Parts: sequence; structure tokens; C-alpha cells
Amino acid sequence: MVIRDGITKCFFTEHNDKEYIVEFLGTGEIIGEIELIRQIACLCSIEAVTDVTVYAISTAYFSQLINNSLQLNKLLLDVFAKRIIDTSSRASYQQVYTIEHSLTKLLDLQSKQEIYISKEDMASYLGVTVRSLNRILKKHV
Repeated sequence: MVIRDGITKCFFTEHNDKEYIVEFLGTGEIIGEIELIRQIACLCSIEAVTDVTVYAISTAYFSQLINNSLQLNKLLLDVFAKRIIDTSSRASYQQVYTIEHSLTKLLDLQSKQEIYISKEDMASYLGVTVRSLNRILKKHV
């Protein structure tokens, strides 16, 4: 699928039933391509954060495009490279800066995008418990 409008969260559910949000995906992002290419079950779960409209592409047609379209392959390489950069940047950022700093950036993003991100989702994205997030939010306000 390709997201036409809206924002989704891409997350893992760990064995202890805790969610870890890998990233938020928006307009133009592709969902499900890795699973199709690798022929595996879903890696992550995707859930709408806002109203979302997607373009659904059949797996047979997408497979045909991968085999025959240099343009699509270049696009996919670009998407994969961007995800690696974003994931690496986020991981290093979380190692270097405090949770409070990361929370400030997340709250700024929420304000700029005019979206609501639940405390549970914020905690999952930051890799902390809701209780820890509440303590940080009390200091922040």
C-alpha cells in the first residue's frame, strides 16, 4: 500500500505485549513492500493515528512491477536508504540526548502536524513506560 493521506504508526508488539513504535509513516510512504519482497508474514503492525487513505496494490501487480520497473526499484532503494538513515539517526539521537529532549521534539512535531499522539504511543515511541513519561511531562509543563 501507499499512503495517500494521513499518518500511521508502524510498531512491533514484544513478547510481553508491550508496543515499540518503530516510526510514524505519512503521505507517500510505502507499507508492506518488505514482506512482499522477502515473502514473509508481517514484520510490523500498522495502525492509523489520523484518518488515512491508501492506494492498495495487488501483490501480483507489485511483484510484476518489481521485476520489470527500474523506476520502481530506484524508488524502493531510495525508500530503504531513507529508512536506514532515519532509524540510525533516531537511535543515535536517543543515545546522545535525554528523553526530555526527545519528548520536546515529539511534542513539537505533534503541534506542527496538528495531530494527537496518545501518551501510550509517545511512551512506546520513546521506549519508556507511561509512568516515566508522566513524570517527564510533569517536569516539562
